[in-house]
Amino acid sequence: MTIKSTIAIIGFGFSIAVFASCNTPTEKINQAKNDVAKANQELENAKKEYVADVATYKIKIDEKIAASRKSMLEFNVRISNEKATTKKAFQKRLAELEQRESNLKKKMDDYKMDGQENWIIFKTEFNQDMEDLEKALKDLTAKNTGQQTLRK
Repeated sequence: MTIKSTIAIIGFGFSIAVFASCNTPTEKINQAKNDVAKANQELENAKKEYVADVATYKIKIDEKIAASRKSMLEFNVRISNEKATTKKAFQKRLAELEQRESNLKKKMDDYKMDGQENWIIFKTEFNQDMEDLEKALKDLTAKNTGQQTLRK
């Protein structure tokens, strides 16, 4: 059930309750109009909050992706003096993480606003994916650049 449906049902229920408690038909109509206007305003406020949350989240994710990109570039410079086999292994793992990062960025850029319930699900899953990427990058770029950091 969407927010619109819920608010409409609540508004309709309020309208019926008020409608039944009023004395005159004019009072009933005025109260019903007020209830609908209030429900519409609440719906509009919920929409604005949803749009603002999506925009704020996208900015936060762009910042996280920029930070991980910077970390990857710095790590690439750091491994430039490693033995060829070690360097190649690090570069392979780094390329995998770059691809995951790219996929996450695309997923965020492609997000279509399709309701607050779906947004909550999307954001929860996306947060987990982002945390996994950040952890993998942190594990790879840890100061100990021995072979054990290459394990997944």
